[in-house]
Amino acid sequence: MGNLCSFTSHPKQVKKKQYSKRFSNTTTSTTTQSAGVISSSNRWNRIRSSKKEKIEDSLIQEQAIAATLLFQQQNGSTLVPFDRSTSLRYSNNNLSSNKKQTLPRSSSSRARSVTDTILQPHQLVNQEFKIDDLETAHFVLVHGGGFGAWCWYKTITLLEEGGFKVDAIDLTGSGIHSFDTNSITSIAQYVNPLTDFIEKLRDGEKVILVGHDFGGACISYAMELFPHKVAKDVFIAAAMLINGQSTLDMFSQQSDSNDLMRQAQVFLYANGNHQPPTAIDLDKSLLRDLLFNQSPAKDVALASVSMRPIPFAPVLEKLSLSEKKYGSVRRFYIETAEDDAIPLSLQQSMISSNPPEKVFQLKGTDHSPFFSKPQSLHKLLVEISSIPPIKSSN
Repeated sequence: MGNLCSFTSHPKQVKKKQYSKRFSNTTTSTTTQSAGVISSSNRWNRIRSSKKEKIEDSLIQEQAIAATLLFQQQNGSTLVPFDRSTSLRYSNNNLSSNKKQTLPRSSSSRARSVTDTILQPHQLVNQEFKIDDLETAHFVLVHGGGFGAWCWYKTITLLEEGGFKVDAIDLTGSGIHSFDTNSITSIAQYVNPLTDFIEKLRDGEKVILVGHDFGGACISYAMELFPHKVAKDVFIAAAMLINGQSTLDMFSQQSDSNDLMRQAQVFLYANGNHQPPTAIDLDKSLLRDLLFNQSPAKDVALASVSMRPIPFAPVLEKLSLSEKKYGSVRRFYIETAEDDAIPLSLQQSMISSNPPEKVFQLKGTDHSPFFSKPQSLHKLLVEISSIPPIKSSN
């Protein structure tokens, strides 16, 4: 979503075009690639250290294929329910609401690599962890601009295996949601599948909202509407805005310094070239460098046939966020250290302007940690879920 800021700098102009979802092609290519890798033991051994890891990676890949097929079969459903996940107990000390104090920070200690080492869910968490001890065990995952619920398939797999309930939302005109992206005129319309889902939660039920990229602005909008239904918000390399600010306002801070971003943007003019853009597409040949510079090739291939244009109107809209509602929800930020779409410096600028309760950092990850560091991301999500509620002073 950091790719939405330089539309005034001679953008590529194209008229409205049709987009199709080709999950079957993705599944075929992924399966073929897997077979090729497994049949070449010498090359595989240079990447994986043991036969056990090879088998586990194959299982993860099969789960990915199954997840992709499941998304395809929904035929218009805006979300995919899952039930379960893993966790890690966290002792929360010295928390303070004083925003002027130094923010507590955490960092993934995992060495930089192309992908995470494959571990079983029980290896990721404290064995004494009890999911019933949590304030809520329900995650709602919100994708970024151009992505869809499909991008969370690894995170869903890891979370649901440990006992968490997980819902991944397709926002309007994203993923398998059939609405034309060019026809989206407001952030309310774009976020409607999320707000509709939250509104229908049972009385007293709370969720943890997780937003990536432009999804950060989307969960902020939902926080303002339903603060009593949101236990925590997690921003992953995401737009974390302040009152009266638009996503474009925030990301325009880096527009002069990111030539790759400018090159990748393709503006769509469904209402004619003399009218404002209606959506932004990305040059598929630049996806790896911009969004997936640390991600596996199979995930880049999945993204290249699954990403859809980003609606332009919601990017321009300034959010109305109040301290009473938005400000009452606990926020956490996960930085992505090797991000070429939303550079670390911009992430830290947002954090400085609007400090969350705690900041984490994933080292060796690109803009898409759900692909490049899924296990490290999972551990942080579980850690955040296990931070106990703040006791009322009353």
